[in-house]
Amino acid sequence: MRVPWCENGWYLSERPVFTLDPAYHAGAYYVQEASSMFLCHILKGTLAGKTNLRVLDLCAAPGGKSTLIASMLDKDSLLVSNEVIRSRASILDENMARWGYMNTWVSGNDPRDFGRLSGYFDIIVVDAPCSGSGLFRKDVRALDEWSEANVELCGGRQQRILADVWPALKEGGILIYATCSYSIREDEQILDWIADEYSVGSIQVATDPEWGITQVSSDKGMTGYRFFPDKVKGEGFFIAALRKNEEAESLRPARFKSANDKKTEQNTSYLLKKNNYVYLKTSNEDFWAINAAHEPDIQILQKEIYIRNTGLKLGAPSAKEWLPAHEVALSMAANTDLPGLDLTKEQALRFLKREDMGLADVEKGWVMARYQGMGLGWAKSLGNRINNYLPKHWRIRMDIE
Repeated sequence: MRVPWCENGWYLSERPVFTLDPAYHAGAYYVQEASSMFLCHILKGTLAGKTNLRVLDLCAAPGGKSTLIASMLDKDSLLVSNEVIRSRASILDENMARWGYMNTWVSGNDPRDFGRLSGYFDIIVVDAPCSGSGLFRKDVRALDEWSEANVELCGGRQQRILADVWPALKEGGILIYATCSYSIREDEQILDWIADEYSVGSIQVATDPEWGITQVSSDKGMTGYRFFPDKVKGEGFFIAALRKNEEAESLRPARFKSANDKKTEQNTSYLLKKNNYVYLKTSNEDFWAINAAHEPDIQILQKEIYIRNTGLKLGAPSAKEWLPAHEVALSMAANTDLPGLDLTKEQALRFLKREDMGLADVEKGWVMARYQGMGLGWAKSLGNRINNYLPKHWRIRMDIE
């Protein structure tokens, strides 16, 4: 059954073992909670066909909202998915790589770092750390960890996060604030705090009464949307959208000389579909491609924040050849004419476990392992054997049987 507020969201009748589905590893879909998909409905109602946007998902790990946002943006728009906790940022890296969009970059910054990017973002999504009361039904441990003191602590933290990132939102830009908490202190009172501190307007979106979503109004008339598990097919959730009405000085890129590295382009352009890219070689010998339209963005962002992943990682040179990056195989920008191995589900799972796939007579050279037309990773045929280049930390450790 389709999620009514997100046209590309579907409820499952049962929970399969996603680890044993090669399509999941190829990035064909992302698993997330239905209530949080209401972000799709808010974006659809506020974007209204707008293009060339700059979007920040501030607390992005593990990546559910970022994958949703990425699917709704045009190729000239740019999404920065941020996570300050390093271990969580690594998970975000992997999930965004699976999703395969070149215009999604991953950063690892404290919210205050974005304050230096005055008026840069058209949309900022803050799915804020919270007390987690909306997860009581899903996770009984959340109930054990809940306390009034933690609610108050979270409310103060949420205010600091919003105050730190507020300067980065441009005039007329949209802030989308969300929690998985039922607490008024973390929801409506946060909206009222924003209204006290800044010049904002509340944004309302149309909902169908059959969806069971509860529209609420704060003391200062700010609109929010609450999801109660007894009324909707989803977990506890709160979300609101605000428009920034105050002036914000917008950053403009200084005049710059293109950073396109011709040698990298010559060595790697065959990996990608024909398009307008800029090929980058970093100081630590990483090689990347970005959409040419985003070169001014890299000139701005790399001066102010730490970017973990920029565009598409391409790989690295060896003494005799180019070693393609795993991320290329997962990317929608990958050249569809590259040599490939079309694998059955059993063969694909063996590839993902870095086991012998039982293949013979494969032409020598680099080949992309594919499942149902989607890239899973790289292998190299040596004639008498096939070397599996799936990164070890991506390997499935669950038994297939």
